[in-house]
Amino acid sequence: MDKIIDIGMNGKNIFSYVLKIIIALIIVILLFSSFVVISPGTVAVKTRFGKVMDSYGEGLHFKIPFVEEIIKFSIQIQRADIKTQAFSKDLQTMETLLVVNHRIQQETVVSIYRNLGAYYVRNVVDPVVQEVFKSIAAKYSAERIIAERNELVSEVNEEVKRRLKEKEIIVTDISVVDLDFTDEFLKAVEDKQIAEQQAKMSEKLVEKAKKDAEQQIAKARAEAESLRMQKEAVTPQLIELRKVEAQIKAIEKWNGVMPHYVGGGMPFLSIDGK
Repeated sequence: MDKIIDIGMNGKNIFSYVLKIIIALIIVILLFSSFVVISPGTVAVKTRFGKVMDSYGEGLHFKIPFVEEIIKFSIQIQRADIKTQAFSKDLQTMETLLVVNHRIQQETVVSIYRNLGAYYVRNVVDPVVQEVFKSIAAKYSAERIIAERNELVSEVNEEVKRRLKEKEIIVTDISVVDLDFTDEFLKAVEDKQIAEQQAKMSEKLVEKAKKDAEQQIAKARAEAESLRMQKEAVTPQLIELRKVEAQIKAIEKWNGVMPHYVGGGMPFLSIDGK
């Protein structure tokens, strides 16, 4: 009988000990779950039974366990990769990858959570960027998109920033990291560029030939004018002067030896003119 009483007492003590441990653990868990740490570059929205109560910046903050919930948001610049398909003005298909760098501010996080939700990138940023890109790309021909890509990106940046700013989302930059057309179209563009280059080369050759011909014509005209002027300058007096100059040079070169006769007895040079 005594043994039965002892076993019963020991069982009660063990149960009491285990219960105390469980209660202690629950208290510890509640204490730990009553505080939340917000790291630098992060803000948080606190809700109570689904109702937004407040927002917090970095640091240690208290919340009621199982009653209040903390939803964290980064206020650092975030990257969103958005893939889309669009059509150019001439109905060429393009596959595009857009990188959107964006962020939110602590003072607007409550409004963003109420109006856009925690998944605002998926619900708002993605569809707005796709819509803007498609509408702007449709104003450009495919060849113009290739040649003036920076202009297209600049226009997309301006419009997306304007529209998302209205929703309290700050877009710092949008870049097009990948822009692909169909292989057939790219081949056609390449062939056209080669043909244009060949045409420009032919134009240069024709222009060079034209300039060479003009130079030859100008040279011929200058020579003809020179001959004409020389002909007009030749007079009987000038001819006689040239004869006298030739005779004087011949006399200066004469070595005193009488000239020989050639053929029919005519002298090669007459000194005294007889």
